[in-house]
Amino acid sequence: MNNSTNWPAWLPLRDLLKPMSPYGAPQVPTSAQLNTNENPFAPSKALVAAITKRVAEVSATLNRYPDRDAIALRAGLAKYISGQTGVAFDLSNLWAANGSNEIIQSIFLAFGRESALGFTPSYSMHPLIAKVTSVDWLDGKRRDDHSLDVAAAVQQVLAAKPTLTFITTPNNPTGSVVKISEITELAKAAAAVGGLLVVDEAYAEFSSETSAATLIAQYPSVIVIRTMSKAFAFAGARLGYLIADERVIDALQLVRLPYHLSAITQAVAEVALSFSDELLAGVDSLIAQREIVQTGLAKLGLSITPSAANFLLFSGFNQPANQLWQKLLDRGILIRDVGLLGQLRVTIGTAAENQAFLSALAQVLAEGDQ
Repeated sequence: MNNSTNWPAWLPLRDLLKPMSPYGAPQVPTSAQLNTNENPFAPSKALVAAITKRVAEVSATLNRYPDRDAIALRAGLAKYISGQTGVAFDLSNLWAANGSNEIIQSIFLAFGRESALGFTPSYSMHPLIAKVTSVDWLDGKRRDDHSLDVAAAVQQVLAAKPTLTFITTPNNPTGSVVKISEITELAKAAAAVGGLLVVDEAYAEFSSETSAATLIAQYPSVIVIRTMSKAFAFAGARLGYLIADERVIDALQLVRLPYHLSAITQAVAEVALSFSDELLAGVDSLIAQREIVQTGLAKLGLSITPSAANFLLFSGFNQPANQLWQKLLDRGILIRDVGLLGQLRVTIGTAAENQAFLSALAQVLAEGDQ
């Protein structure tokens, strides 16, 4: 892999890309992979059979381009999100793409006219995609405990006047939430400066907070991003989507690539939506396991950031984070060093994976005390 010091002179790489590193998390064989916030529950045999049958049907027409506008999929997503939020949406309010990252990139391509503001630490792809699309990224400030001071955030929006303001709730890597009343204040501020408020709700199904999608009718400058990677246990399918005013959807179609969603992707996502009750049942299990892991971390004397997602950020250990991370990896446990001083993040896995993590962590901490 190239880095900023050895790009060849003959390669006309854009200057802003030269010092950058590709986004990525370690992909190494381990007994417990708890670093990328994936859902640990594999598809059921019934779902696998249904997907297999549907893919076989679609395969007979792969010589033709897919539905450019993904009508059936967007209708299915609209039905799902309407049931989740209690607000009636139709396909004109939905757009789908290859993971939420393509959704984010499309937002920058369509609306990144001037600057974008986000409150870090948060999802690292927001500033990365801003840079790649040549949009000026502004790092908003959080409190020392990484929680969002909404009154201060509103003032930052009003002062900076960004075209795009990003908030993530539940936030990654902290797991903290922004209440709907607070999102409303941010929506007002973004509208007041002629910008859009983008609410990234990748982990919404793990939280009891009201979705920002309920604000769209009153505040059409609110955009909500969701994904099927987390609660739907569908990370390998790469399906993200967006809920917004229909005029936002119309604008996004100006920048979307032709036939960007394959017929296979559309088909398997439609099948998954028909199994939504089964898939979402795993969310309750992960929430219960989250509480078990949090209790286990507390018993080890560690500090945990309260989380409404499928992961926990913890601190208070007796050695550098990168060393603790490596010692856990040596024991077959892969978690995430998110770059925050003295803090690590662990994804909630199966009961067995979680116990393996807590056991290995206890051993490593004990060794550090010797």
